[in-house]
Amino acid sequence: MIGGLFIYNHKGEVLISRVYRDDIGRNAVDAFRVNVIHARQQVRSPVTNIARTSFFHVKRSNIWLAAVTKQNVNAAMVFEFLYKMCDVMTAYFGKISEENIKNNFVLIYELLDEILDFGYPQNSETGALKTFITQQGIKSQTKEEQSQITSQVTGQIGWRREGIKYRRNELFLDVLESVNLLMSPQGQVLSAHVSGRVVMKSYLSGMPECKFGMNDKIVIEKQGKGTADETGKSELGSGKQSIAIDDCTFHQCVRLSKFDSERSISFIPPDGEFELMRYRTTKDIILPFRVIPLVREVGRTKLEVKVVIKSNFKPSLLAQKIEVRIPTPLNTSGVQVICMKGKAKYKASENAIVWKIKRMAGMKESQISAEIELLPTNDKKKWARPPISMNFEVPFAPSGLKVRYLKVFEPKLNYSDHDVIKWVRYIGRSGIYETRC
Repeated sequence: MIGGLFIYNHKGEVLISRVYRDDIGRNAVDAFRVNVIHARQQVRSPVTNIARTSFFHVKRSNIWLAAVTKQNVNAAMVFEFLYKMCDVMTAYFGKISEENIKNNFVLIYELLDEILDFGYPQNSETGALKTFITQQGIKSQTKEEQSQITSQVTGQIGWRREGIKYRRNELFLDVLESVNLLMSPQGQVLSAHVSGRVVMKSYLSGMPECKFGMNDKIVIEKQGKGTADETGKSELGSGKQSIAIDDCTFHQCVRLSKFDSERSISFIPPDGEFELMRYRTTKDIILPFRVIPLVREVGRTKLEVKVVIKSNFKPSLLAQKIEVRIPTPLNTSGVQVICMKGKAKYKASENAIVWKIKRMAGMKESQISAEIELLPTNDKKKWARPPISMNFEVPFAPSGLKVRYLKVFEPKLNYSDHDVIKWVRYIGRSGIYETRC
């Protein structure tokens, strides 16, 4: 696995050094400094191979974290560990800087002893580490603390400690989606996909068991045709009855065996905020906006541009933070803009007309017209016409994902699912949302 871990400052000086394998020598430290930190050309790849030794590095401000190995390891797992190491250090002493690392080097070595064993990553959850490693060192004087540490380290639930209590049990669930689109000038969808995240904030007492259900196509089909029809009418309302998820990844707290067999997401949540799952869909995406461009060349010194945007969602919903960027040629000398709604401005430094609308209801349309004056040029090449891009935020999930249920079970403490206050919010944002003109 990982043969050694080194932390450098911007000068290439080693601040933290820990070697786990005999095949990694002291020369590895100098090799990374010479070939990466002090390289003449900027090293863009996060993986560098030097003399049959692989260096995996991440950079935080002016600090380099490098994992070294001579084995054929899983690169994604090494980077996952490095990012987790950054999160742990941030949780303990804030910003990762040279001064903070020098002030806390004893603590960092203690953390490395816990989260790396002979080069193999171990428990790296901040909540678990904080129960027995503090700024002053290990505090486990009493038998109760010792038993708590033992269960935390050896038990299956490393992401949540026991004995958590809240006066009011609450769950916050955010469905955050990013919709990406490339559309032709004629309105044909060339590519479209949605990347989504389900983020949860858990303020629950004890060790609760949670069950989360969504309108996944496989779940709906498993319920049978009759049951699916009833579910579609009663729970999903006028939205899509089911969505096809192409791929998804879960937080380590999710029981994958239950998901594979029953397609139910069952888990004991960490305390506080965490990302429950990520997913991606490519079918039956709800496109919140349609952009209709019209560009007409009037001779060689003038362009007439007209852009219409149409909102494609329920009239009761409001889109916010709408911004349309209309590219202009490099030889633009002046622009006259007329828009009925919002504010539009030509930005010469960005070669674009930026049109901003604060909010827009569903099933509405708005348009902008512009006359672009061009300077005469000897360049015979035609203007490439970059695509029109759009940014926005809508209060629904463009993939059509709906939360069907969110249940909480805690048999040991005296509270039930009905006593938990639950909040669900849907936010859809634009990713790369472009229309060719």
